[in-house]
Amino acid sequence: QVQLVESGGGLVQAGGSLRLSCAASGRTFSNYVLGWFRQAPGKEREFVATISWYGSKTLYADSVKGRFTISRDNAKNTGNLQMNSLKPDDTAVYYCAARNSIELTTTTRYDYWGQGTQVTVSS
Repeated sequence: QVQLVESGGGLVQAGGSLRLSCAASGRTFSNYVLGWFRQAPGKEREFVATISWYGSKTLYADSVKGRFTISRDNAKNTGNLQMNSLKPDDTAVYYCAARNSIELTTTTRYDYWGQGTQVTVSS
């Protein structure tokens, strides 16, 4: 079992920045692909970014490429999502997820999920 807890969400004006964190506990964090997803009201959960075990590979949704940066610190069992140049369309609940696999994926096929943190971007 892996437990994930997100933090760092909040209200920010368009153009601002937020840094989300994902604290993991349980099994060896470095053996899991880490992903970030988001879900806006009335919409399906969508992929944001993912990072490989040791951070050598990353994937981003086109909508956030160049603005968001995913990272991880296996020594601290944490993952982060740095979000810059935020837009009102980025408003959503953001979830971190862990996948017991070596392969990255943009699907929701992850094994463990956090409870989410709200990000609201005002115009």
